[in-house]
Amino acid sequence: MTHKAKLISLSVLALAAVAIFMTVGVSGNWDYVLPRRGWKVAAMALTGVCIGLATVLFQTMTNNRILTPNIIGLDSMYMLAQTGVVYVFGSTNKLLVDNNANFLLTLTLMLGFTALLYRLMFKREGKHLYFLMLVGIILGTLLGSLTTFMQVLIDPNEFLVLQGRMFATFNKVQSGLTVVCSAVVVLAVAYYSRLAKFMDVLSLGKDQAINLGVDYPGIVKRLLLVISLLISAATALVGPITFLGLLTANVTYALMKTYRHSVLVPGCILVTVIALVGGQLIVERVFEFTAPLSVVINLIGGVYFLYLLLRENKS
Repeated sequence: MTHKAKLISLSVLALAAVAIFMTVGVSGNWDYVLPRRGWKVAAMALTGVCIGLATVLFQTMTNNRILTPNIIGLDSMYMLAQTGVVYVFGSTNKLLVDNNANFLLTLTLMLGFTALLYRLMFKREGKHLYFLMLVGIILGTLLGSLTTFMQVLIDPNEFLVLQGRMFATFNKVQSGLTVVCSAVVVLAVAYYSRLAKFMDVLSLGKDQAINLGVDYPGIVKRLLLVISLLISAATALVGPITFLGLLTANVTYALMKTYRHSVLVPGCILVTVIALVGGQLIVERVFEFTAPLSVVINLIGGVYFLYLLLRENKS
C-alpha cells in the first residue's frame, strides 16, 4: 500500500471515529447534544495536532524515538502552576476558577520555563542538545518536588479540587479556551511550515545535517520554540498526557515505514486523533466514565515504553 493510500485510510478511520462519537446514543435532542460533543471533538483534534506534530519534531531533532517533549519538564511546570495557585490563593481564586485566566497563566509560565532553558543553554556556543534535556530533567524533578511539598500542606478539601487538574480530561472543554488555543496552534504550525524543508535532513543526524549546509543550532532553537508552543497549548487546554505522543509516534513509524516528514507528520496527527476520539468513546460508552482517558493512555503507553526499552536493549 502506498503512503498516500495509508493517509487516506487513516483519514477515513478518523472521520468514522468522529461520526460515531458524535451520533452514538443520541435519542433525539440533537440541538443539545451536538454542540457539546462538537467542542469535545474540536479539543481532541487540536490536542492531536499538538501532540502528534510536537513529538515527531522532537524525536527527529534528538534522533531518538523513545524521547518525548515532556522530558524537558513542561508537565511539571503545569502541575506547579496549578498547585501554587491553590497553595497561595486557595481553590476559589479567579486564577483557578476562571478557565481563561488559568489558561493564560499556565501558558505564560510554561513558555517562560522554556525561555529560561534557552537562556541557560544557548547563551554560549557549543552546548549540546542532550545537555539541555538533562537540565530539563533536573529542573522538572525540582518542580515536581516543590509541587509535592505544597500538596501535602494544603487543606484536604482543596486537594480534592486540585486533583481534578492533575489528569487530562475532555469532559470540561470550554469553547472559549479552544478558540484561544486554536490561534496559538495556527501560529506555531505556520512558523513550522517555514522549517519543514529541513526535517528530512535533520533526521540524518547533527553532523550530516551540518555537512549538507543546514544551520543546525538555529534550526534546533526555532523547532524548540514551535514544540514548546504546541505542548504548552495542549497541556493548558486539557491537562498532561505523558505517554500519548510516544505511543502514537511509534505506531506511525511502524505503519508508514518512511523517513519523509511530509508523510510522518500528517500520519502521526491522524493516529493521535483516532486514539483520542476512539479512546474517549470507549471511556464514555464502555467504562461509563469510571476511568479518565489519560489514565488509560498512560497505562498502555507505559507498557509500550517498557517494551521499546527492552527491544532497544536487545538490539
